[in-house]
Amino acid sequence: MNEVYREMAGALAVGKAFAVATVVRTRGSTPRKAGAKMLIYEDGTFSGTIGGGCGEAEVWQEATEALRNGKPRLMKVDLTNDTAADEGMICGGIMEIFIEPLGREE
Repeated sequence: MNEVYREMAGALAVGKAFAVATVVRTRGSTPRKAGAKMLIYEDGTFSGTIGGGCGEAEVWQEATEALRNGKPRLMKVDLTNDTAADEGMICGGIMEIFIEPLGREE
């Protein structure tokens, strides 16, 4: 986790825009718990993880949109058994993720 904070500080110091995705709540079996963070940069690269797989891909997509329009958002990633089975995931819970764009002067 400290590495994510170091990267955030470095990006902010040079004015590099990024979105931070933070797991704020979980229910059931999830790959990460509340507090897990992932940084997503405008060029599509990222650092950290909120769990990998399809759920993380959904978060990446929402984060890139948040970077485009500058608006934070709260999203739900559904990893319940029906959804998980269709996607080949082994988890079975729900994660709520807060996505906040940072590093750009408004």
